[in-house]
Amino acid sequence: MEKFTYRPLISIIIPVYNVEPKWLEIAINSVKEQLYSFWEICIVDDSSDNINTIKYLEGIDDPRIKIKTLKINSGISSASNEAVSLAEGEYIALLDNDDEITRDALYQVVKSLNQEKSDILYSDEDKVDEYGKKKCPLHKPDWSPDLLRSQMYIGHFLVFKRELFHEVGGFRTEFNGSQDYDLVLRMSERSSKIHHIPKVLYSWRELETSTALNPYSKPYAHTAGLAALNEHLVRVFGEGNAYATEDEHLFVYDSRYKIKTIKASIIIPTKDKIELLEPCVSSIIQKTKYPDYEIIIVNNNSVEQETLDWFKQQNDKNVKIIDANYDFNWSKLNNHGIKEASGEVFIFLNNDTVVIKEDWLQRLVEKAQRDDVGTVGGLLLYEDKTIQHAGVVIGLGGWADHIFKSMAPNHFGSPFISPMVTRNVIASTGACLAISKKTLDKIGLFNEDFIICGSDVEISLRALQHNLVNIYDPHVRLYHLESKSRSSYIPPIDFELSALFYGPYLKSGDPYFNKNLSLNSLVPKLSQGE
Repeated sequence: MEKFTYRPLISIIIPVYNVEPKWLEIAINSVKEQLYSFWEICIVDDSSDNINTIKYLEGIDDPRIKIKTLKINSGISSASNEAVSLAEGEYIALLDNDDEITRDALYQVVKSLNQEKSDILYSDEDKVDEYGKKKCPLHKPDWSPDLLRSQMYIGHFLVFKRELFHEVGGFRTEFNGSQDYDLVLRMSERSSKIHHIPKVLYSWRELETSTALNPYSKPYAHTAGLAALNEHLVRVFGEGNAYATEDEHLFVYDSRYKIKTIKASIIIPTKDKIELLEPCVSSIIQKTKYPDYEIIIVNNNSVEQETLDWFKQQNDKNVKIIDANYDFNWSKLNNHGIKEASGEVFIFLNNDTVVIKEDWLQRLVEKAQRDDVGTVGGLLLYEDKTIQHAGVVIGLGGWADHIFKSMAPNHFGSPFISPMVTRNVIASTGACLAISKKTLDKIGLFNEDFIICGSDVEISLRALQHNLVNIYDPHVRLYHLESKSRSSYIPPIDFELSALFYGPYLKSGDPYFNKNLSLNSLVPKLSQGE
């Protein structure tokens, strides 16, 4: 800290209403014990009628703690705004009146600010029960706008510039219960200087009245969050262009994007294996609700008579078969398909996939056509209905692999983000990958130096370099029979190129994962000092 050239005052905001003194005392003491000492606490009591709460607040005698009591109960947003009005710090930090922060919480924030002046900062978090036992850590990804449009993953420890807070108008009372979600959505529209500190700095108290223990304790908060999200989508994408609905899980939302119906070209490279190709194509034709698409089958040296007969029998106007009579090269085959396609969005699909959900293509197209999107992938399942793909993590297993592989597709939120929530990823598998024509015009086609694998990740990395985001959508759902159409052999050149293009992320880490999580486990778990 002696080397810090920047030492801002941080104002910690604590709205209070009838909290038990023992929990409030723990919260306040966690601030008093901070390694970084340039702080103040701003408490606003929202007209408590609990005598113990009132007496405890009256007994506080510390010049660093400002206290204001409201005459009329006005709700958490108004009380929080009043607390900010007491603040003199350049940065505001939010602390619930029954939670606690780690001793190094403010130190880590200021350390980060000395390295890069961020407008918004957030950290990892965990839960603490009434006996002081900590559990259920949540190790979050770096800034992930599409994840935020699915759930309030930012959570705690939330710190932001006081100036930005006033610029967006502070907390809004109509979003009580999800007022912090509404605030973050609005602030993220004004500033992209958002920094994630990958350390657990905040513990969320598990009490019966808290959503930390009982998510159903505040159902109004879920509704308020949905309303805040819908307003955000209108502000960002325009009236009528985007909307959100409730997901099947509490405090999870499903953001959708309206589009004019544009043609989608589904490109499927194949060599024989008609026992895989036929169910794949049939599932597309029978289940796809999206009206405007074509299927381009790239025939790579098929020789079996059954396959050739099937090709001749295809009379569906949406199916087109083109010959690619050269050695197998996944990138080249897909680039060949692009040149023969007439769509505005391309879906690169393995021949060993089978469509599960009718809206799979609609969802891929609506996200891929966004101006800020690079690639879009979905949830792929093995035949036994466990996860085959729910997003790629670079560094996993040494190179890159699919996090959550072989797990059941269940909703859970520790120690990483649930696989059933839409989120940004560094890449998705080429077994089911959507990219728009306008994106390819910007970033280029698949790299044909790769032969079998790696170019799906590389093109996603290229999208990131062009300031685009890549999205994983778990509502896009297909079976994937895991490369039954080819051997497991990978040529040396694919490893060499992977080392070249993945290199920076192998060193610095995948920004959409978390460095506290193991790269030696497909099941998210703590790294234990790896």
